[in-house]
Amino acid sequence: MLPWPDIDTVLLDMDGTLIDLHFDNTLWNQHLPTLFASVHAMGIEDAREHLYGHMRDAPPSLDFYSLDYWAAYTGMDIDRLHAELDHLIVYRPGASPFMAAVRASGRRAVLVTNAHPKSLAIKDGKIGLRRRLDADFSSHDFGVPKEDPAFWPAFGERELHDPERTLLIDDNPAVLDAARGAGIRHLLCVTRPDSRKPRRADLGFPAFDHFDEIAPP
Repeated sequence: MLPWPDIDTVLLDMDGTLIDLHFDNTLWNQHLPTLFASVHAMGIEDAREHLYGHMRDAPPSLDFYSLDYWAAYTGMDIDRLHAELDHLIVYRPGASPFMAAVRASGRRAVLVTNAHPKSLAIKDGKIGLRRRLDADFSSHDFGVPKEDPAFWPAFGERELHDPERTLLIDDNPAVLDAARGAGIRHLLCVTRPDSRKPRRADLGFPAFDHFDEIAPP
């Protein structure tokens, strides 16, 4: 699937790419709305609308990914909610061996995530993600999310790479589209970010499910 001789750098998203998105979907779509509904004596669907309705048609924003934003907005201990569900923090199929294979092949494996640094720290503490990578970056350090075209030039100043010889793997087609606009040549999308949900189709980019499908030789 991939022309590995033409790739020197592998950029990897975290949630839904390396880590099963079931954790985040459970936390944000079920756990938080249920607790918020209980505290405020409302139905769960009303709670979801209150929590997320104001962002539905808004441009991509770091607030969507910020634990500090959601703690202030909800008045709840978002860090504690993460801890209550941390047993769901697991790698997607083949992710850990894939990172090892990339580095063993002499290529650079770099995490590029929209996750808040606190979220990254929680997940790293649970599954030891950072030690499997050459570097890691959160879009919060750049002031814009990866969907924003301004992210990629700023990122390139921090992590030197040749876009023509770079592979980005992400579960978000909007991120891949922004990266394509920045000249990143090799782009792959994840068909099943959440292991409890069916595979997606028609993503607009070459796609895969298990990392064994794309491992370097």
